[in-house]
Amino acid sequence: MQRVKKDDQVVVISGKDKGKTGRVVNVYPKADKVMVEGVNIATRHRQISMTSRGAREGGIEHVEVPVHLSNVMPVCPKCDEPTRVGVRFVDGEKMRFCRKCDSEFS
Repeated sequence: MQRVKKDDQVVVISGKDKGKTGRVVNVYPKADKVMVEGVNIATRHRQISMTSRGAREGGIEHVEVPVHLSNVMPVCPKCDEPTRVGVRFVDGEKMRFCRKCDSEFS
């Protein structure tokens, strides 16, 4: 079970965007990476290319790039602080919970 899921609120704990918070847009479990909204913006230089409907404009684009899972920490919805996530079994199902305030994640 992943400790970070899609639509979780996370805070970046290391790297150039340390301290920023955002919502998880995508999770890539095989690569241990997550895409966080508004974090890790990279600059891409696009060449002008021809498509079937006409030319596409080139130029400089700013795109979001995935962040490694070890560089983000989930934010508890109840206590509003970055926390580690625990897992417990409730009625045969795995449930994530906050290690600080012991409340369940959605």
